[in-house]
Parts: sequence; structure tokens; C-alpha cells
Amino acid sequence: MGSLVLNRLYTKDFKGCKCFELFLNGKSAGVFGDNGTGKSTQYDAFCYLLFDKDSQNKTNFQIKTVDSENNVIHGLEHEVEADFSYNGIPLKLKKVFSEKWTKKRGQATAEFTGHTTVYFIDDVPVKKKEYEAKVASIMSEDIFKLLTSPTYFNEQLHWQKRRETLLNICGDISTDEVIASNHKLSALPTILNGKSIEDYRKIIESRRRKINEELEKIPVRIDEIRRNLPETNELNKEELENQVTALNNEIDELMTNINNIKNGKAISDIQQAIQSIDMKLIEIQRNNESDSKEKIYQLKSRIQEETSNISILNSKINNQKQLRASKENNVKSLNEELVNLRQDWTEVDKQQFVHEDACVCPTCKQDLPAEQVEEARNKALAAFNGDKSRRLEKINIEGKTKKERLVALQTELKAIDTEIEKVANQVTDKETFLHGLNEQLKQLESSVTDVLDNPEYIEKLKEKQRLEGQIKAIRADVDTRIQSVQMEILNNKEVRNQIQNQIGQFANVEAQNNRIQELMEEERSLAAEFENLEGNLYLTEEFIRLKVSMLEEKINSKFKYARFKLFETQVNGGLQEVCETTFNGVPYSGGLNNAARINVGLDIINTLAEHYDFTAPIFIDNAEAVTQLIDTKAQTIALRVSEQDKVLRVELEEDTDLIPVNVKVV
Repeated sequence: MGSLVLNRLYTKDFKGCKCFELFLNGKSAGVFGDNGTGKSTQYDAFCYLLFDKDSQNKTNFQIKTVDSENNVIHGLEHEVEADFSYNGIPLKLKKVFSEKWTKKRGQATAEFTGHTTVYFIDDVPVKKKEYEAKVASIMSEDIFKLLTSPTYFNEQLHWQKRRETLLNICGDISTDEVIASNHKLSALPTILNGKSIEDYRKIIESRRRKINEELEKIPVRIDEIRRNLPETNELNKEELENQVTALNNEIDELMTNINNIKNGKAISDIQQAIQSIDMKLIEIQRNNESDSKEKIYQLKSRIQEETSNISILNSKINNQKQLRASKENNVKSLNEELVNLRQDWTEVDKQQFVHEDACVCPTCKQDLPAEQVEEARNKALAAFNGDKSRRLEKINIEGKTKKERLVALQTELKAIDTEIEKVANQVTDKETFLHGLNEQLKQLESSVTDVLDNPEYIEKLKEKQRLEGQIKAIRADVDTRIQSVQMEILNNKEVRNQIQNQIGQFANVEAQNNRIQELMEEERSLAAEFENLEGNLYLTEEFIRLKVSMLEEKINSKFKYARFKLFETQVNGGLQEVCETTFNGVPYSGGLNNAARINVGLDIINTLAEHYDFTAPIFIDNAEAVTQLIDTKAQTIALRVSEQDKVLRVELEEDTDLIPVNVKVV
């Protein structure tokens, strides 16, 4: 194991300490002194010599000596020098911090222009980079401070760094190790499919919310479909289809009859011209109405959509009202039952013991001895009291259960009222919006331009009328017959359309019923998926709890006194990473006394020294709080407050005086 041992520490004009030389010769020691005599200054000098920081890890601390009015005394050289033994080889380090004064040309006096630091290794002046490289070759700054200060790990190191350090020492526990330790988790690798526990739990939570939303919508959709199903119980689909076939055949025969009535090529030519005019009329009318009709169609579609939404919301309100009525009935029943229970309790409580057993021997007919009579009476009284007590207790338990159920129902009623009010407000908002849409539709319909105002359209109509007059003259003798046949065709088509609408209702009913079955199957599938997700979520929770236990046990086994809490249970049941040092269950940051903090810190240093295979001088500030420091392999410098020592006093610990003991930290 590598080691760095402090043999001598010399300070001059450092933080108000005029001159002090600490001789240790590689031994542990106690440094005694009253407050303000410079004990902590020795520790600050040690840290500054190595890392340009004080013992509190600060770089901007006051090195210079100040007077009684806190003014800097200029012109001093602030010096720190130390003799070490590094792995048995002597090593001397030295820093001299001084002011820099410069006399500019033409000035009689020099001006203060900054500071300069001179570095020495084994009395040889070196550059700053060379000096820092030498210190770094011994041990990195972070690790060195972990090994030299009992408080650095717990008070200056961020909790995430503390946690990282512990995991580096003991090693993390892999997912496979946790799963292998409990056969109940054997299915977890397949479930995770390469994802982390944290990511998979997020996926489950997101999917569970989505399923709940879908499950709430499905009953509303099914109810709406059922309410809108057309009535087909009194219709016969096969008979209706036969009627349509018969009507189609009859219409075909009538159309043939019309063709037979019509004659002459002149009528055919005129009809073609009329057809061309009709197409032009349709084109003019379409161009005239296209924009307005498209907007009207969009508005009507939106109005239909909002009307449907209002219907769904009203249905939801009705469902909530029905549920409320049911729960109100339950509340009424519970109140009546509680009144009956109170009456029963009063009746049982009023019952008095009456002893009427025979006091005569059934064999000899003589009076029984008084003691036997009294014994019988006591037994009867005890039985009566026990039975009465059990009955009263049973009534009390039943009453308490019903009272709890009553309170729960009242809470549910309040939630229902809140939901009804919320949905009612939504209905009001949508009805207001729907009214606005209808007003827009009225305005748009009233603004449609009449195609009869179009000159081109009027001209084409006149041309059509002229051509129709020509045909009329030709058909003067046949129009009456054709008109009669056409009326018959129109009547048949009207009847056929009515029957086809009735046939279409069967297809509509079948499609809607299929949709209901799809929704019900979707509901069952979502419920099954939700249940499966719940099971998987439980497995992840078991995994986390097991890993926490294994990891804390593994880390704590490396330490004699210190224990570490690495996870904290949150309100929602999840686990949050932390790193809290404890001793006998008491947190370091709350409740642990100073003596226990120091010895727990030494315990941590012992473990870290083994891990990094290196020891360095440990400075123990406020060591007077500890009756007995625990054993360490490293050199220790205990800084103890001693009121009677107005100047620093050093006591070296002789090897013969160091007796290993088992110390219990309190």
C-alpha cells in the first residue's frame, strides 16, 4: 500500500500565524490550542500547499495577515513548507506567496501590481505546472481530500459524487444479478425486451392512461349506436326485395312503351339540341352556386358534428344522474340501518340479569346448599354478561362499517355532482357555439345569388322554350299518351325508392351491430391488456425493491460503522436516488453528534484507503468532541480545542502508547 507521511509542517505569515513549525517525524499527533491560536490554520496550510485551497475547499480565502482593523499588512512573504515521506522516500514541498510591487518610469515610489507564487520541490525552484504535476503524481486532488478529511466525503462532496464513489468501490449490481436472485422475476428479461426498468415503467404508465381513456369512451359509443338503430322488427327483407324486382321489370316495360310512342327524326334532332342547352344550363347553375354551396355544406357538417357532441354529453349527464339516484338510495338505506342498529344497541344495553334457576335438588327435593346456588348464579351471570358484551360489540362493529360506507358514498355523490356540473357547462358552451353556426348558415343561405339573374342563363332558357315549342307542335297528338306513361313510371319509381330505403335499414342495422361487437371485443381486449400491464408493473416494483436491498447490503458490508441509504421512497411509491450516510439509523445530516460524525468519517477513510491502496495524513478538526478515535492505518493529526493552551501545543503519539481498541461511536 502506498503512503504519504507528514514529518514537518512549517508556516510563516500564513493566515495571521507569524511563525509555527509542526514537528511530527511521521507520527500521529494531537495539536492543542485555544480558539484563534491557529489549529485550523495548520490544516489550511497543508491543503494550500498541495492544492491552492483551504480546508473548506475554497480558493478565495484570505492568506495574507491582517491587522486589528482587518487591513492587509503589506510587504510580507507568506510561506508554507512541508517535509514528507512518500513511499519511504523523502519529499519536500514549498510555496512562497508574496506581493508584487512595480516602480514605473518617472515615479519615485513603487505601486502594488499583483501577487506572485514561487514553487519548490526538494528546495529546487520549479514552475507551477511542474509543481502541480508532482502533486498529481502522488494522488489526484479529489481522492487525496477523501483520504485526508473525515468530513470531506459527507459535507463537501455532492451526494451524486458520494454515490458514484461508493459504486466505484463496491460495484453496481446488474439487472441479470437481481433477476437471478429471485425466480419470481424470471419473466422480466422477456418483458423488458432490452429496455431499462425506468423506461419500461414510463411506457406502462403511458399505456395505462391511454387504456383508461379508451375504456371510458366505449360504453358511450355503444349506447349512442343502440339509440340510433332503425326499427326493422315489422319488416321482411325478402318480400321487400321481391317487390323491388317486380317494380324494376314494370318500369322497363313502360320505358319501352314510351320509345315506341315517340317517332320522327326531327324530334330526335331537336331533343339533342335541348340536351346540349340543358348541359349548358347546368354548367351555368353549378358555377353560380359552387362556392356558396361548398361553404353551406361545411357549415351543415360542422352543425351536425356539434349536435352529436351535445347529444353525447347529455347522455353522460343522464348516466351520472342515474348513478347519483342509485347512490342516494344507498345513503338512505344506510341511514335507516344505522338508526335500527342504535335501537338494537339500546335494547340490548337495557337488558338486566335475572336468575330463576331451581334451588332444589331434583333427586331428594331438598334445598341445595347456598354455595351451590351462588356458584350457579355466578355462572349464569358471567354467561349473561359475556353474551351481552358480544352482542353489543357486534352491533358496534356493524355500525362502524356502515358509517364508513356512508361517508364514502357521500364523497362519491360530491364527485358526481362536480362531474355533472362540469359536463353541463360543456353543453352550455357547445349550445352557444351551435347557435352561432346556425346564424352563419342562415346568412350564407340568404346570400346565394339567384341563377335567374344571369343573362346567359335566361337566354339559354328562352332558346330551350323555343325548341320545346317546336317539339310540342310535332307531338300534339302523342303527348297525352306519353305523359300518362311517364306519370305511371314516376309513381313506380317513388314506390321503389321507399321500399329500397326500408331494405337499406337492414344493412344499417347489421353494420351498427357489427360495430357494437367490435367495440365490446375492443373493451375486453383493453381490459385484458390493462390487467397484464398491472402484473408487469408489479414485477418492476419487486425488481427495484430487491435491487435496492442488494445494493445497500453490498455497500454497507464494506464499512464497519458507516451505513448508507441509497434510495428514498416517494409519495407515489417510486424510488428516488439519494446518498445519505447513517450510523445506527441516525442520518449524518440530521441528529448525528460531532463525535460520531468524525469516527464515521474515519471509517469511510479506512475503506477508501484500502480501495485506492494509499494512505495520507488525516487532519481531524474539532477532535476534542471525540473521547476515542477509531483505529486507522494512516497518520492522524487531531486538532483539539484546549482553553488553557494560549499557544499551540503538540503531543506526539508514541508507538508503545498506541493500543488497538474496539471503539463504539456514540
